[in-house]
Amino acid sequence: MIQANIGQLEKEISQQIIKLYIDRIGKAPSQIICHFFDSEIVISLENSVTQAEQTLLKGGYDSLAEQVRLYLEKLIKPELKNLIEIIIGQSVLDLMTNTNLATGRTGIIVVLNQLP
Repeated sequence: MIQANIGQLEKEISQQIIKLYIDRIGKAPSQIICHFFDSEIVISLENSVTQAEQTLLKGGYDSLAEQVRLYLEKLIKPELKNLIEIIIGQSVLDLMTNTNLATGRTGIIVVLNQLP
């Protein structure tokens, strides 16, 4: 990894998450906010819910939409972890994700050993 400042790392992580979401989920979030805090990275995605999930919600299939999202997150989590590790040049200790289907927001918390 080329020595980069935190702002550059945050921008690169955001850009790579957009690509990952397009490739794996078929939809880019409308906005990503990425910030390093001590030994954690906090990432917020706006409008990350797919059209299929929205259709399920509108049809009253809330639990199915939630189940679909859980499986999507489970499938992309290893790729998300890997891309962050490559960008920051160190191992990720833990990565947690959660999506609120009602608001369309996804939160990602990445726990590191130390600030890169």
